Amino acid sequence: MCVSVSTHGNTAVVTIDYPPVNAIGLEVRKGLIDAVERTESDPSINAVVLICAGKSFVAGADVREFDKPPVEPHLPDVLLRIENSTKPWIAAIHGAALGGGLELAMACHQRIANQSAKLGLPEVTLGVIPGAGGTVRLPRLVDAATALNMIATGKPLNAQRALEAGLLDAVSNNDLLPDAIALAQTIPAALATLKKPTKLPADPQRFQSAIDTILKKAGGQTAPKVAIQALNNAYQLDAIIALRLEREAFLSLRSAPQAAAMRHIFFAERSTAKVERVKHIAPNPVKTVGVVGGGTMGAGIAAACLLAGLEVTMVERDESACKAGYDRVHNTLETSLKRGLIDQLTFDKLLRTFGVGTQYSILAKADLVIEAVFEDLDVKQQVFAQLDKATHPAAILATNTSYLDVAAIASVTTDPTRVIGLHFFSPAHIMKLLEVVVPDCSSDHTVATALSFARKLGKVPVLAGICDGFIANRIMSAYRREAEYMIEDGAMPWEVDKAMTDFGMPMGIFQMGDLAGLDISWAMRKRQATTRDPNQRYVDIGDKLYALGRLGRKTGKGYYRYDTGKPTPDPDVEALIMAESHRKGIIRQAIDPDTIMARILSAMQREGQKILKEGIAQSAADIDVVMVNAYGFPRWRGGPMYMLDREVSL
Repeated sequence: MCVSVSTHGNTAVVTIDYPPVNAIGLEVRKGLIDAVERTESDPSINAVVLICAGKSFVAGADVREFDKPPVEPHLPDVLLRIENSTKPWIAAIHGAALGGGLELAMACHQRIANQSAKLGLPEVTLGVIPGAGGTVRLPRLVDAATALNMIATGKPLNAQRALEAGLLDAVSNNDLLPDAIALAQTIPAALATLKKPTKLPADPQRFQSAIDTILKKAGGQTAPKVAIQALNNAYQLDAIIALRLEREAFLSLRSAPQAAAMRHIFFAERSTAKVERVKHIAPNPVKTVGVVGGGTMGAGIAAACLLAGLEVTMVERDESACKAGYDRVHNTLETSLKRGLIDQLTFDKLLRTFGVGTQYSILAKADLVIEAVFEDLDVKQQVFAQLDKATHPAAILATNTSYLDVAAIASVTTDPTRVIGLHFFSPAHIMKLLEVVVPDCSSDHTVATALSFARKLGKVPVLAGICDGFIANRIMSAYRREAEYMIEDGAMPWEVDKAMTDFGMPMGIFQMGDLAGLDISWAMRKRQATTRDPNQRYVDIGDKLYALGRLGRKTGKGYYRYDTGKPTPDPDVEALIMAESHRKGIIRQAIDPDTIMARILSAMQREGQKILKEGIAQSAADIDVVMVNAYGFPRWRGGPMYMLDREVSL
């Protein structure tokens, strides 16, 4: 039985126990209805505490039911039954109270949580909106700005912020259940959330400005727009009418293509770490991490590890580089402090667990070491030769290479089985994707430890085989080539970029090149020159920009000008492109935005198919996860391989 009722004096304790995350599936809904009937009919019970077994409160609805017809009792009806109970219900929250879980908690008459609780309505990230009263109850508990942010962006609140906002009535610093039972005794009568007035925007103009920002960021995604309308309904209409309209909108979105695409990504991200070869392999525990290199990437990796509760030691070439690396990590952690992601005590603790030095010997006790130095095979091999001597034999040695052969790097060690690739994406402490690059020499134990480590950091790990660029950068190189062909054939860089952002990408390929630095792509092309197929079409425009010293944002000029700080089309670049087309005898023809994006999408899909055929990726879904999390392929489109498989048009 997934819902049970026990008594503690005159308080009933209703416990949901439905592993792994107590999702509100059909059996849970039935159990809650039964619990209401039982507690309502028992005159000895004065109040009810709702709590969950396991690691969290209810972490959402059962997403597996989304593709099935709704079955009674429906969640909105269950919540109304709880809310209209004659006896007060107190939600005792630990861990995650998300989506339907938070809607359930808001239908209770008061809420208490422990310090580690996280409360949110992430439905927009699945292409839907709250469908059981979330958009109607939340604005009766919190201010308008908080309600808008939670409902239209899906961002959660921690316990302290939820208490300050009014979403929680108390935070437990001790044992949650006794504190919840004590709280239950203080409520003289049940006060339904729906009977409370909404907390209207204090500054309507500022509220509208926040809405405009969210709508602009949403682009072609439908759910945030519908969520905002549902929230406005809560402010403007009777609660019962707003509830009905919310449910209708939820059901409509749930059966729409965008929600199906986002469910695909949702499940795909949760399956990437399920690797058959390590199914029964116990990973090494990782508590101490070494990082070699304190540049932007190394510092980001170090910060990611620290924020995950790991001890970190960084090695740099000299004292000056050590100080620069330490300062980068310090500044990253300080940003997290200022944003409220960590408190002062945590900030101070993290700095105490971070050390820097110039000798590899300080890595002797590290469980895992990540090399993040210059992208040069000789340099990386020198580092690994030193690591091989300095680290203990059971330590995992990882390279953060973006393109190079991990097996070649491993070849300089006495035990290549402990070497693996961990390709982070910048900024490493923020970006969720982590390509786990597995050469033939890596042992199952090394792979299992790498996957476990990735999850410890809160990353989405995707296994990749050995090839130039692995999955993400190989596909990016393919569609960048196609974009370069198009600017020779008749488009301009800003036309290509606009087609990409209109499609839903956060940034066009040429703006991205300028941001990274055109010297980076130039160095990659130089490295590939000796192995490039002489029959392959080659575009010289990027090389000519490099020769002119136009390296992108850092020099104020690249494919764009940056006189005002923003990318601006440059007549000089247009003239250079026109001259190149003329030199090659190409008769330029205008390319419309749909054709531009169709060619880019086709390039992604063709390269994805090659990657699958070569066994570089485990599945097409893994490729979709990579493209969504590495380069911002719109989640609501499901990924390039998803679109190919379902023959989805632009």
